[in-house]
Amino acid sequence: MKKIFYILSIFIVVQLSAQKILPAEDWRNDLKFLQHKIHKDYASLFVKTTETDFDAKIEKLHQDIPNLQEHEIIVRMTEIIASFEYGHTGIYFGLNPMKFHSFPFNLYEYNDGIFIEGVSKAYKKALGAKVLKINNVDISDALEKIKPVVNSENSQYFKAYGINYLTIAEVLHAKRITDTLQKTIELTLEKNGKVFQMEFNALPKGETVPKKYSHIQQNEDWLTARGQNSTPLYLKHLDKVYYQEYLPKHKAVYVRHSKIRDDKSVNTENFYRGVFDFIENNEVEKLVIDLRLNGGGNNYLNKPIIKEIIRSNKINKVGNLYVIIGRRTFSACQNLVNELDNYTNVIFVGEPTAENVNFWGDARPEILPNSKIPVYLSFAWWQDKPAWENEEWIAPQIPVTMSFKDYITNQDPVLQAALTFKAENFIHKPMDHIRNLYDTNQLEKLATEIPKMIQDPKYSFFDFESELIKSGNQVSNYNPQASVQIFSFVTHLFPNSVKALQGLGENYIKLGSKKEGIEILQKVIAIDKNGEVAKQAKKLLENI
Repeated sequence: MKKIFYILSIFIVVQLSAQKILPAEDWRNDLKFLQHKIHKDYASLFVKTTETDFDAKIEKLHQDIPNLQEHEIIVRMTEIIASFEYGHTGIYFGLNPMKFHSFPFNLYEYNDGIFIEGVSKAYKKALGAKVLKINNVDISDALEKIKPVVNSENSQYFKAYGINYLTIAEVLHAKRITDTLQKTIELTLEKNGKVFQMEFNALPKGETVPKKYSHIQQNEDWLTARGQNSTPLYLKHLDKVYYQEYLPKHKAVYVRHSKIRDDKSVNTENFYRGVFDFIENNEVEKLVIDLRLNGGGNNYLNKPIIKEIIRSNKINKVGNLYVIIGRRTFSACQNLVNELDNYTNVIFVGEPTAENVNFWGDARPEILPNSKIPVYLSFAWWQDKPAWENEEWIAPQIPVTMSFKDYITNQDPVLQAALTFKAENFIHKPMDHIRNLYDTNQLEKLATEIPKMIQDPKYSFFDFESELIKSGNQVSNYNPQASVQIFSFVTHLFPNSVKALQGLGENYIKLGSKKEGIEILQKVIAIDKNGEVAKQAKKLLENI
């Protein structure tokens, strides 16, 4: 009887294992379901990719499925969804019922390279090493290979969330960084001036590296490269959603806010009311709000923060309010940053944000019928700025990055930059200043001030050429005369700007000055040769 029960048990186990392997037809039906669902209910996502390209990728995967392993099919599906390039729209391996294998290290990109920020204690020798190669593939090439799999809105999102796809065995094989699906990987590392190779064994299927806000928290099993003798403010009290600290040396209040949700001890409204009560009753000249770890949450909690800032005469001045942003600033926190930009005198410090200014968010899971994989598809359009002001991110006025040495020695150059910045005569929104000079006919001042600002390192964050060209294009349809003035100004500042020259030539033609327009467009073709702007200029000439 026991023997029969044993054989029956083995049979059941084998059957359960077999059920995990889906036949090709089931995968194809899942793919058809996904294609139909997106065309029917999520066609609005076709902005950065076209329906034609999407369908072509679907068809190619449909043909390839019988020759692919399951993890390759999943990665290919993920790549198709990632082509929408919205951070909320994707397939996430951690939520996939078909679990993958992770390697026991955490990668982080600093301004001097990609390093092993944290690692399992079994691989202590690798801690703090710079990564040169993965499976003999240069780290830069490996990153390029995995980029299509990551649902990145911009390079900052990839830097924050995409880099650790290099730690997943199935992704490494699907993107041919490894020739086979293997549970051991070799890294080429550099540490203390020495280059060496080290092998890592994958964690059990489904287990992941324990991280908080992209960093490993040191414990008995895991190590971080950061020195444990002290903790920088942005990594303190990570059990709290937000906290404040007074910095008397700088007469500043520091707030680290890591999620857009209420902390269990005090809600957002009461917390910020307390922050501003302290500011009003103490010797405070600056408020620094640190959002560099903040990946979002509930948009409806942003309002009380903005209200408190707006009504504070002490803080809502240029030079008194600083907000730190970075590669994890995303989702509802992107909305908070947009609102700060729209309604306050904030100066942003750090790195650009991880999301487009206007974006598709609020994804709902659509469950594939056979594999049961959830595919998250965005259904809500968030637009805090006009369409013509949409950008790939909010950029800081004070750009600051961190080196690996800064991190491991607990230095914070980003906060230091906010605390020490001198804002006298600083114009934190150059385009608003330019428009005001133009609208009030202060053209002489415009002609003298803007070239100086372009040369001033304080304004290195601002792309004068692109923003002025954008303004010229905006008025072109209803006021070509004004457009000619703007483009003439841009070409004076940037003589070889082919986009500005094209705009100038096109608007001269609109005004009936064909000779001038043709000469300028011919100059565009001579400078840009076979470039895209030259092609556009040739089309304009053909239509005259």
